[in-house]
Amino acid sequence: QVQLAESGGGTVQSGGSLKLSCAVSKNTNGIPINCMGWFRQVPGKEREGVAGIHIKGHTNYADSVKGRFTISQDNAKTTVYLQMNGLKPEDTAMYFCAADHYSYCPVSIPQEYPYKGQGTQVTVSS
Repeated sequence: QVQLAESGGGTVQSGGSLKLSCAVSKNTNGIPINCMGWFRQVPGKEREGVAGIHIKGHTNYADSVKGRFTISQDNAKTTVYLQMNGLKPEDTAMYFCAADHYSYCPVSIPQEYPYKGQGTQVTVSS
């Protein structure tokens, strides 16, 4: 059982910045987390992978956020951050943190990881 705790969402004007955080608050199966990432979802649309990071440092970003968003992790590899700069109205969505134990987890599809948080709303006004 893995539980993830997200924070940092909110409302910001276009061009502004937000930083999301996600911590592994519980991991009862004793298997280390190898990948963490963020995906977002707008009602009526499919989940979109935003960014992923492997504990070895490999990262991946959706084309729509490259150059604006940065994913990082703490030294303990139990907290992942998403720094979002240059926010646009089209970035408005519910953002979810996700995690995977699999050693070869693909950083490109965080929306497919088995463990997911409750989500935090990001709203960008024009």
